[in-house]
Amino acid sequence: MGWITYLRGFHLKHTYSVCPQCGQLIKATLFEEKGSIIIEKSCVEHGNFRDIYWSDAKMYNKFEKFARIGSGLLNPNVNFNSDCPFQCGLCISHRTTTILANIDVTNRCNISCPVCFANARKSGRIYEPSKEQIYKMLMMLRNQQPVPCCSIQFSGGEPTVREDLPELVEMAKHLGFVQIQVASNGIKFAQSVAYGKRLVKAGMQTLYLQFDGMSADPYVKMRGFNAFPLKLKTIANARKAGMQSITLVPTISRGVNDHQAGDIIRFAADNRDVVRGVNFQPVSFTGRICQEERENNRITIPDLAKLVEEQTEGEISRDAWYPVPFVVPISQFLSKARHKTLPETTVHPHCGAATYLFVENGRIIPITDFVDVEGLMEMIDEASQELNDNSRNLIVIGKVLSKVPSFIDSNKEPGCVNVTKMLLNVLREGESNVVQQFHRESLFLGTMHFQDRYNLDMERIQRCGIHYATPDGRVIPFCTYNTLHREEVEAKFSKPYVPEKHDIKISLKHDQTNKASNDTEKIFTDLDSRQPD
Repeated sequence: MGWITYLRGFHLKHTYSVCPQCGQLIKATLFEEKGSIIIEKSCVEHGNFRDIYWSDAKMYNKFEKFARIGSGLLNPNVNFNSDCPFQCGLCISHRTTTILANIDVTNRCNISCPVCFANARKSGRIYEPSKEQIYKMLMMLRNQQPVPCCSIQFSGGEPTVREDLPELVEMAKHLGFVQIQVASNGIKFAQSVAYGKRLVKAGMQTLYLQFDGMSADPYVKMRGFNAFPLKLKTIANARKAGMQSITLVPTISRGVNDHQAGDIIRFAADNRDVVRGVNFQPVSFTGRICQEERENNRITIPDLAKLVEEQTEGEISRDAWYPVPFVVPISQFLSKARHKTLPETTVHPHCGAATYLFVENGRIIPITDFVDVEGLMEMIDEASQELNDNSRNLIVIGKVLSKVPSFIDSNKEPGCVNVTKMLLNVLREGESNVVQQFHRESLFLGTMHFQDRYNLDMERIQRCGIHYATPDGRVIPFCTYNTLHREEVEAKFSKPYVPEKHDIKISLKHDQTNKASNDTEKIFTDLDSRQPD
């Protein structure tokens, strides 16, 4: 395979991946070809595979500049791993602590989506850890060293079908998690304001809301029915329930909803009193899919950035996006200044991207339009190297605070917020409430491109910061869990799924779309009359 690679394009690096068919570990190569980054690999038994890794080599190289390699856990779950990624734990090879932990509290759901990979009906079994098992998983995460996991997301399935979800949220709060999320399709919140209030009171900070578009069609194709009216009702009820943070989560698929990325962002901007962010997730592939179909339908992070730029008429340019580890200098500076170990987002630079937006008079303004973010991070990074346990720390901190305004163009800064003051407060205090204030005043825009067996890169796996906790005392990177380990874990801790008369299954045909979109109350009534298994 090597000589083919060198003939086709500029070689970047070797890595490891898995065979999409048998799942065995195989060598892979990344190289540049016609302005894109390609991953190519070969399995002795199943032949050659290639896929688009990143569609824009220029953006790939920009992101690579900001790579940061973490030091991993001091107390890994697996002390020796000779069979990565099949012996996940986390192990001694993993370089990033758990930035966000997922706990699937059930694989039951109140709808049946064609794109879902975690569904009781399709798997034929019910995976639902007990409250005691979940407590142990949470404790395992909080006991991580050198820094405890502080952000948890309860997911599924549909987590709201568990009657004790508020108790699980309250448990996480009492154990010290500072960011508690619930990933939901929103149906139960649309049905009941009281339910939303109950979860807010229990300690839920963010509703991570499945939100695939601004019209009926994407929902019909991806969810099996027109869920758009339900999403609007969910957001309306969230306001009444006193929620202060919803993140819209669109699964982006070419030809389905990729043309609505800009409209979703504008919708979020118009509802930023309760919507705090949009996190796009380009669709991952499961099963056997031919190369031509993958090439035609694959959306990578640069593709999304281009779509957003085009659909916002240049207001959010592709240059506004930066990789997740870009902000590591702030964490390192605050850790040294406050003598307190903080989480560092040392994930692989090509796993995700983000920016912050501000809105003034209907115009969307990325933070990069008025802040020299690269210059600011470079200054903070250099200053953090000067910090140590001596009397000069106050001088260094003072110098940083005095320099911050020089990186902000006050003539372009939105008049609706004082970004300079917010940044100074973050660097001066660094407490979670100050950081949350910054998030309240801005609109987070992000994307995470989760891997599948075709584009899986072991370097990305070993630097992943989004992990699943499992009942057997393991913590597994997101992409290996969903491509390699989910089946094993669920089989081990599941019971057979037995459909009941009240089992919900919404499946409205495409020709019912218009009727469904005008008949929200009928959908609610249908859901109210039946409870999930």
